[in-house]
Amino acid sequence: MKIRFYLILMTLTAVVSDTMLHPFYPHFFSDRFDIQTPEHTGYYLAACCLTVMVAFPFWAYVNKKVHLFKILIYTQVIAGMLCISCYWIEDIELFWVVALSMIAFKGSYLLVYPFIMKIEEQENHASAISILSVVLHLGAILGAFIGGMMVDWFDTKLVFFVMAVGDFIQMGMCLYLRSIYDFDKELTVMAGQTQESRPSSSLFKIPTPILKVSIITLVLYFSTFMIRPFFSLYWEQVSEYDSKSTTGLVYAIPAFVGLAALWYNTKHKEQTNPFLGILPALGLGISGILLQGIPNDTAVLVGRIVYGWAVFQVYVKFDVIAFQLSSPADYAMDYSKIHFFQNIGVLSASIVAGWLVDWYDLQMPFWVAAAGFVMTLLIYYVSFRHEFERKLDIELVK
Repeated sequence: MKIRFYLILMTLTAVVSDTMLHPFYPHFFSDRFDIQTPEHTGYYLAACCLTVMVAFPFWAYVNKKVHLFKILIYTQVIAGMLCISCYWIEDIELFWVVALSMIAFKGSYLLVYPFIMKIEEQENHASAISILSVVLHLGAILGAFIGGMMVDWFDTKLVFFVMAVGDFIQMGMCLYLRSIYDFDKELTVMAGQTQESRPSSSLFKIPTPILKVSIITLVLYFSTFMIRPFFSLYWEQVSEYDSKSTTGLVYAIPAFVGLAALWYNTKHKEQTNPFLGILPALGLGISGILLQGIPNDTAVLVGRIVYGWAVFQVYVKFDVIAFQLSSPADYAMDYSKIHFFQNIGVLSASIVAGWLVDWYDLQMPFWVAAAGFVMTLLIYYVSFRHEFERKLDIELVK
């Protein structure tokens, strides 16, 4: 099998193990530590984002000197051991320290994404990004479903054992890949790519096009993550269902829609340039968020479907643009910088969502998220207006 298959499987494993508790952190902190304030969940998720923000650029810098799989072998086994230790922790302060340390080591798997882009031909980037996006969606489906079953049927803290299994599986796959592939040859080829590309990006310098994408996706990720932390509580409030498994499935509807979107994109090869496709997708996303804000289970379900389609298309197109604006030698470093800004958005959303729920109600995050999508659309158009108009002229000529 091609190496890409194993890399995609590793990504799926990582996403599943990392997202099991995401819809249920309010339940987890309530059951485990008797903490029921929404601000605590928001602060914890924000701290997780901050940890990844710092860790990922660090791993990208290390990756310039150490091969990806050597890094992952060590980081994932350490993450797995820290994950298991969370099972026995009863003190909330110690839990924060150990859990955030675990996330710092887990975050190294994000290097797999730019590595796949590096070994793929540029004309295959859109296809590879779509597949990886679906893998993220599929991982969210499985993670939410497994997490829901664990919360429904078992002790919530048992989730950490399942999460650790994912880390050890990744370590085992890295050991296997190192045994069957000639990475010395690969490093030589990539060194040649580095010489042919623009001067290598430094850790702190951000090229202007990458900075534009970073700022736009910061606002985008702020908006999309605004509705996540308390969606499970919101759904249980507006619907007649009381099953955590059902809540997990509803939470994962955008992931199911992402699978359908990948199938559609594959069957109907899109000829439109990604610069042109972002505006209508953002408009559709605004409609999906507003529908979810209506306290009616049917409206929420329809909104999740519309929102899921829009977010899949927006994420894929922005990633395609980001890699078009970078070069193979700098994929990991540039992507880590974009990811840093995106996590500022996620971090801010986690904190603000907790405040909004505490001060107003569970609906308010949806209205703020819709306003964020409008702002994303405006900033994108202003930032890439000339590029957008140039691409549009080309399309009209065709």
